[in-house]
Amino acid sequence: MDKTVESLAEAVAEIGDGATVMIGGFGGSGAPIELIHALIDRGPSDLTIINNNAGNGRIGIAAMIDAGMVRKMICSFPRSSDPRAFTERYVEGCIELELVPQGTLAERIRAGGAGIPAFYTPTAFGTELAAGKPTAEFDGRTYVQERWLKADFAIVKAHVGDTHGNLTFNKAARNFNPLMCMAAKTTIVQASRIVPAGAIDPEHVITPGIFVNKVVEVTFPQQEEELVRAGVSYA
Repeated sequence: MDKTVESLAEAVAEIGDGATVMIGGFGGSGAPIELIHALIDRGPSDLTIINNNAGNGRIGIAAMIDAGMVRKMICSFPRSSDPRAFTERYVEGCIELELVPQGTLAERIRAGGAGIPAFYTPTAFGTELAAGKPTAEFDGRTYVQERWLKADFAIVKAHVGDTHGNLTFNKAARNFNPLMCMAAKTTIVQASRIVPAGAIDPEHVITPGIFVNKVVEVTFPQQEEELVRAGVSYA
């Protein structure tokens, strides 16, 4: 099955109001800037966004927040190098925040993809982040129960994809993107290069195509950090 689409707009066309969207990241290495900006052009509202951070500058996720599209952020780092967009909306009471330790965030997403509804971790025990959550003792240590995270959509950036949706990732872009591909009902991918089915050595495939619904080619993807340094705003 050929999963390629011709345009970024076509790739994000199904994402509507009220959706929960995982967005790949770990900084600009895995941030699908072109897909995010195409989603801004589409303009859905009341979104819940799951990402490692809450955006930087006035591009990417920060630009989504500026546009009033985001109702809630689930992330580990709401304050990054330039957190103006999130900070302004949060102080105004216009956006909700669910703060999740980074390792717990990754494991909650992985659990969602693996069909594991809950797990226990010692992280956050005794802090405000554990308030109201079930706890249990194992081998003399107290652990906090955390629930899986799943989403309606995941939008991610891959290095090479084939027409069947098999993907490879470039270095640190693997940190969240492959997990999110597994945890979403619909996974939308921008790949720097799309090759025919079978052109990727099966031993090199990181995300199998069964977890991918759409792939669009973005030959020279923009880098989040470079856009922030240049003071670019996407509106």
